[in-house]
Amino acid sequence: MNMGESPHEFKLNNPPGDGISAVKFGPTSSQFLLVSSWDESVRLYDVVANTLRLKYNHAAPVLDCCFQDAVHAYSGGLDKLLKMYDFNTSAEMTVGSHDAAVRCVEFAPDVNVVVSGSWDSTVKLWDPRGPTAAGTFNQPDKVYTLSVCGDRLVVGTAGRRVLVWDLRNMGYVQQRRESNLKYQTRSIRCFPNKQGYVLSSIEGRVAVEYLDPSPEIQKKKYAFKCHRIKEDGMEKIYPVNAIAFHNLYNTFATGGSDGYVNIWDGFNKKRLCQFHRYPTSIASLAFSNDGSALAIASSYMYEQDEKDNAPDDTIFIRNVTDQETKPKS
Repeated sequence: MNMGESPHEFKLNNPPGDGISAVKFGPTSSQFLLVSSWDESVRLYDVVANTLRLKYNHAAPVLDCCFQDAVHAYSGGLDKLLKMYDFNTSAEMTVGSHDAAVRCVEFAPDVNVVVSGSWDSTVKLWDPRGPTAAGTFNQPDKVYTLSVCGDRLVVGTAGRRVLVWDLRNMGYVQQRRESNLKYQTRSIRCFPNKQGYVLSSIEGRVAVEYLDPSPEIQKKKYAFKCHRIKEDGMEKIYPVNAIAFHNLYNTFATGGSDGYVNIWDGFNKKRLCQFHRYPTSIASLAFSNDGSALAIASSYMYEQDEKDNAPDDTIFIRNVTDQETKPKS
């Protein structure tokens, strides 16, 4: 386990000028990275050349972004708007809006819809061919996080609620759950094999959950503590802000406000590795589609209010190895 700076890692040039809200790799290659920021921008980086390819702006901080395909991006934020941007033509379009900030934006390739989740306690689906609204669906509270799982959608809201929806039939909620963790939900990400999801909270815990409601499958679910550091005889507990899955191995990375990134084998309940400590909180993580690279956003998240000397917002690209990400047989 190498805790020092790694030769397999570098910083992206021209990072955002304020907090990084999301990093997302393109759907087919590890070359392009989309980044949304509190500096009101969405940026597209060529990771291989380490250059900023383009950027477009919202009128307020951007809270999330996603690729629809290799040439179209969607983004939303505090301006309450969902925007679409075409990289080929540099055309930008406001697709629609919510009544409050857009917190989450994801593309569901299996059903070809864009999903936006908002602090207005709704999820909206959008048809990218339109682009037009395909429906508004009420949630029990503010949407904090969501993840697409094949043709299913897992939504985490305030009040520790989790809802599982069927994107092909949004007429009713498929499952209503409550988080197994005692504190506010921070992130939900689905296993690439679509069997379940991982949920993190603000108090250094992660839960591994399964979608199949049968009792024998539900027996497999569990939660564990992480992103806790013993200092001066005290255990400090940090929010787990980010989760990212490795598409090939179904292992996942977690990033916390302690500045650490851990890689876990969720099925065998093992930690595979921990990288060196990053300058500040890990705000977002993304594996490339082929699992060869991990984008790590190190960005102070104001856990302790204003800091005069907060480190710069930085995106690290780490070329990860099988040794770090593959389950030990």
